[in-house]
Amino acid sequence: MSESDAAARADTAATAEGTDTVITEDPALLGAYEQARAAIAEVTDPADIGAPAGAEMSEPRVATLYFECRLLGYPGWRWAASLTRVDEDSPITVLEVELLPGEGAVVAPEWVPWSERLAQFRDAQSQESSDDETDDADEDTDEFDGVEDDIDGVDIDELDDDGSESDDTESDAREEA
Repeated sequence: MSESDAAARADTAATAEGTDTVITEDPALLGAYEQARAAIAEVTDPADIGAPAGAEMSEPRVATLYFECRLLGYPGWRWAASLTRVDEDSPITVLEVELLPGEGAVVAPEWVPWSERLAQFRDAQSQESSDDETDDADEDTDEFDGVEDDIDGVDIDELDDDGSESDDTESDAREEA
């Protein structure tokens, strides 16, 4: 028996949160681990269901039984099966089964409305574009400062369309004729 299971059974009655209703423990519900395990096995492989990990009475005649989760990628999670019965003579019925995060479970971050995410995205985009403009201005002014146009002895302005040097004297002679 786990510590949380023992703690749940140690109290003979509890008060429901926010109400004056006294919840009396139901030993039949708190002990129905086999029925809870069978219900969870309908939604997952039985090998993914670990040892019992506690139980609690959430309402009169409603108990939730927990099991360790052995699914890869779900450390800290636990299986839960909620059970009930109408009265002491009625059979136990399964209300629901689910996989719940426990202590240390990896969970998704808190949800942020789309309008806030969009505003954050637009702020980041405007910040990035202003950074790019500053970088472009620096690149245009600094990259070729002090560099001569004809380092290799060829002035780029004197090249023909095919990339060969033009002979200005020949073109000048043709123009005069």
